[in-house]
Amino acid sequence: MTRSVAIVTGASSGIGRATALRLARDFSAIVLVARSGEKLREVAQEIESSGSSPLVLDLDLASPAAADDAVKAALDRFGRIDALVNVAGSVPGLDLFEMTDQQWDAGLALKFHGARRLTMHAWDALKASQGAVIFTSGNAAILPRAGAAAVGAINAAIEALAKAFAERGIDDGVQVNCVSPGAIMTGRRLAMLEKSATARQVDIDTAKAGFLKQAGIKRFGSPEEIADLVAFAVSPPARWMTGTVLRMDGGEIRTV
Repeated sequence: MTRSVAIVTGASSGIGRATALRLARDFSAIVLVARSGEKLREVAQEIESSGSSPLVLDLDLASPAAADDAVKAALDRFGRIDALVNVAGSVPGLDLFEMTDQQWDAGLALKFHGARRLTMHAWDALKASQGAVIFTSGNAAILPRAGAAAVGAINAAIEALAKAFAERGIDDGVQVNCVSPGAIMTGRRLAMLEKSATARQVDIDTAKAGFLKQAGIKRFGSPEEIADLVAFAVSPPARWMTGTVLRMDGGEIRTV
């Protein structure tokens, strides 16, 4: 394994956790960033047992200072950054007419501005390593719903941001792409389905089946499937792929 360093945000659970564990097979060090230090330390133990070196950073990327802190800590410990995977960001799934300005600002602060700032602060190091950046959006960027307006709007903004960074990356030698997951069964999605089941007065299996039917897909995806896609996107065989939105959603959105 050549010496290489990947930063993964939102690494304490869900897609971020699965991505950190998957990249530990390809990178000699993984920088874990999230707001849950205890969960990050559990992930770090698994990464260490796989032979990669973890660095735990308990940071809230919604804070403007956190991006600089994360990059400095990564460089102080490992001296380089080869990949940055922006996963962190939980956007409230609230109705367009119910969301307050404060809730809009909170959704943007972490998922959009957190990823934007971290990418900017890591850019010089990524230029030096000719590295790769991944942003994470979601199907709502293509299928926005009034009942979860911020999810669609912020994911669409993430995809536009990724394309802008990709244009600059062509000159600077930094590969930039965006991964757009469909319905992935994470703890957050399960909680949303349980809430829906309670509101509709049905059991959780009925709620799951109803969601799959509405989405037109056979099953929910797993965080590990998205992690494998990210691993490919930052690997040498994918190097010529940049400025692309990579969608994995079981066929919910068909664009062929």
